[in-house]
Amino acid sequence: MLRAEAEDELSSLKLERLRAGEDPWDFMEDLPTVDELVVFTLRAEHIEADGGLRPTHARNQRLLRIIAGQYPDLAPAVQKMLSSENTHRRWDSVVREL
Repeated sequence: MLRAEAEDELSSLKLERLRAGEDPWDFMEDLPTVDELVVFTLRAEHIEADGGLRPTHARNQRLLRIIAGQYPDLAPAVQKMLSSENTHRRWDSVVREL
């Protein structure tokens, strides 16, 4: 179910960028995978359950490891995210410009 929702979200992200006139060759590599979107969704649920406070780097790392433990199929995506410096919506033009 989460993957189906993530696929819909990814399609929306692509469409939004295309409608904005962006060249797909410029942004496709920046878009998250379906599994990364699922991890972001699960992480957001953990953050919301914790009062909505933005997690510190250490807390973010713990959340990602918890998700990998709970959902072994997502472990490769989590590993990729753990090794990345920017795991905060790098595909979002608002975040990218900050």
